[in-house]
Amino acid sequence: MNIEKVKKLARELIIEIGEDPEREGLLKTPERFAKALEFLTGGYRRNPEDVINNAIFHTEVNNMIIVRDIEVYSMCEHHMLPFFGRCHIGYIPKDKLLGVSKLCRIADLFAQRLQIQERLTSQIAKEIESRIDAIGVGVVMECQHLCMMMRGVQKQNSVMTTSSVLGCFHDEEATRAEFLKLVIGR
Repeated sequence: MNIEKVKKLARELIIEIGEDPEREGLLKTPERFAKALEFLTGGYRRNPEDVINNAIFHTEVNNMIIVRDIEVYSMCEHHMLPFFGRCHIGYIPKDKLLGVSKLCRIADLFAQRLQIQERLTSQIAKEIESRIDAIGVGVVMECQHLCMMMRGVQKQNSVMTTSSVLGCFHDEEATRAEFLKLVIGR
């Protein structure tokens, strides 16, 4: 990402909305905005191999593994406004485990792109399934979208829930029910 170009664009945007970019409070805003945008879209400049970093381990364990309440922050591709919430990931390994922090890093990688929650949920599940050839994977996301809260319908208490279930989480009702009960049926 070209930080200098984004700084110039941010300055132009400040002028276009009717503000003075030379006002004391806005002097460094273009630079701060460019750095924030670089961080918030860092998922375009990283790939899964980088975040997994060989943290795949052989195992004989084949029970359900769950990480709940992973904080997720993303930006909707329709308005470039944030959405945020919680991601719950579960999987049943065949013979490989992912380092537990790598589940969070995979979620962050895909969240740090312009997104829709539905695709984000699916991308996380598919990436985990493909990396370790899991018997099954489930991902549930519960997010609030500022594009619905601050503008448009202005529903401040709305929460969108999405799920992606693959393998035995999709094919076996009991496995899916166990996963959903453990992550959202508290």
